[in-house]
Amino acid sequence: MSETLPSLSVHHLAVVVRDLGRAEAFYAGVLGLPVVRRWTDESGAPRSVWLELGGGAFLAVERAAVDGPTRADEAPGWHCVALGITPSEREAWRRRLAARGVAIERESAYSMYARDPEGNLVALSHYPHLQAGEG
Repeated sequence: MSETLPSLSVHHLAVVVRDLGRAEAFYAGVLGLPVVRRWTDESGAPRSVWLELGGGAFLAVERAAVDGPTRADEAPGWHCVALGITPSEREAWRRRLAARGVAIERESAYSMYARDPEGNLVALSHYPHLQAGEG
């Protein structure tokens, strides 16, 4: 007899960063994700900031405890985090990123890809909907 499992949804995503302040400036400042909660370590130093993603999910931006290698895009592992936008918002996001000095690294018909200050790939995606006039 097969067991029926409940459906899964995204609860939270977590990224470990060297510079918590720069990462927060990108995710909260540039992308505008609202801060939900801040955490400190035993000494009272900032350890983590949680940012709202919508639908009850959040992004946990965690301060790295040690230096370590970074993953190459071609290596196995999580590739990027894709945040949802509407097709009509795409050009406004392009202007917002440019105004804040964030380069769009590449694009597809559905997504624009940029990097956070740590080099992690972040997509703004409107799949499965094309922009007006495409398709």
